[in-house]
Amino acid sequence: MKRIAAFILLVALSVAGAIPAQGQRISVAENERQSRKEIKKQQKMLNKANKKQRKTMKKYEKAQRKAAKKANRRYRK
Repeated sequence: MKRIAAFILLVALSVAGAIPAQGQRISVAENERQSRKEIKKQQKMLNKANKKQRKTMKKYEKAQRKAAKKANRRYRK
């Protein structure tokens, strides 16, 4: 049982060691392209978060106005 586990571990490590060698062959242009793509993705996520925050703030302000209006009605009577 220990031999099988050791053999599987050895195979896994040899496969894992072979994978990074391929990653090092990325050209400068490819790296720049990926970088631009990641920047664009981050910007899109940031814009989406900002939009959600603006929407939430609008909703909160509307609720505050509504509550103030309701409170003012009570005091008029």
